[in-house]
Amino acid sequence: MIALFTDYGWADPYVGQVKAVLAREAPAVPVIDLLHGAPDFNAHAGAQLLDALCRAFPEGSVFFCVVDPGVGGPRQAVVLDADGRWFVGPDNGLLSVVAARARQVRYWQITWRPENLSDTFHGRDLFAPIAAWIAAGRFPEDKLKPIAQLEVQFDPADLARIIYIDHYGNAWTGLRGGLMTGQTALEVKGQALRYFRTFGEAGKGEAFWHVNSSGLVEIAANRTSAAELLGLKIGDKVGLAGPAAEALH
Repeated sequence: MIALFTDYGWADPYVGQVKAVLAREAPAVPVIDLLHGAPDFNAHAGAQLLDALCRAFPEGSVFFCVVDPGVGGPRQAVVLDADGRWFVGPDNGLLSVVAARARQVRYWQITWRPENLSDTFHGRDLFAPIAAWIAAGRFPEDKLKPIAQLEVQFDPADLARIIYIDHYGNAWTGLRGGLMTGQTALEVKGQALRYFRTFGEAGKGEAFWHVNSSGLVEIAANRTSAAELLGLKIGDKVGLAGPAAEALH
């Protein structure tokens, strides 16, 4: 299968244009819309999100990954095999957390350039065909060059910031839930939030933190938007109080 992870949104034609290429080049391969609301232009937040979300997919899955504000510039285009899952996208840090946390990883630079390559839509013209060929079992060896590592690498440690806000107003952080305990207080915007396992354990309108279904620490509120309640936005820092605070550093 091919999983799409982008900041394209749904209001514009970009997702449809990418899917048209995938359907042409790999018509028998299922395409999954994993996320098209990755934070705009924010490869660092995207890298943490991608690592959390990709783990639910089986080996052999191909991830088409685009959060690419430097499209058309000097950044390279790459493919990586991380523990049997394939990733195609820009070498701007977006794939680096997945790579750093993988047990085994191989890297290639995409050297091929199609004749009609848009300066600003490498997703459609460059990444989509490569992803489709890999997913269809036609590895494009003649269009790739093995490389030793990515050029841009973010710190793969947990990120104590808000990296995503869903439409309910739940704010995902870059902290993995295994770091935390129920005795840990999560601090954001000057407030210390308690842990609850589920929404229903909190009072109506009460903000709290929990470990979400993707394994990340999330700031939520029972039956209201935590983002609106607390004035949260992408990039806001969070802090820890208790045993997890030392583990984070």
